Amino acid sequence: MDGIERIAARIREDAEQEIARMNQEATEQVEAIQAQAQAQASREREEILARGRRAADERLERLKSAALMQRRTLELGARQEVLAEAFEKALDQLCSLPDEKMVSLLASLALQAAPGGRGRLIFSPQGRAQIGAAVVAKANEALAARGAGALALAQETRPLRGGFILADGPVEVN
Repeated sequence: MDGIERIAARIREDAEQEIARMNQEATEQVEAIQAQAQAQASREREEILARGRRAADERLERLKSAALMQRRTLELGARQEVLAEAFEKALDQLCSLPDEKMVSLLASLALQAAPGGRGRLIFSPQGRAQIGAAVVAKANEALAARGAGALALAQETRPLRGGFILADGPVEVN
């Protein structure tokens, strides 16, 4: 029996060595797979982080552009408001000129608008009644000195705050 026990012990020893070898190989394979998986996970993590950074940078640029556009829009609105206010004040000052200064100014503007002396001057109802005829007369004096035509005072009126409209056929100049 001693021989059989030795053979059985030898088989057990060989089996244990085979098991140990297989365990070693399995452990090495597991470690290699784990290392490979960790490397892949690390690469994927870096790629995801890089995409996230790029997306954040792009969003920041879009937000900056939108903020810049909004700032420009606000600045433009403020400029337009200031210009409108300035034009309104200028119009108020023009409308409050004494009649003789207003007549001179409007006659000068009529001469610039119609250097050949053609056309009709259209005023507001109040402007036509107060200074319309005087403006046309003064402009026509200057045109006569140049040997040019003569302007006419239009019968029609328009809702104007000040100034006049020069109508020459289908063309009107405000």
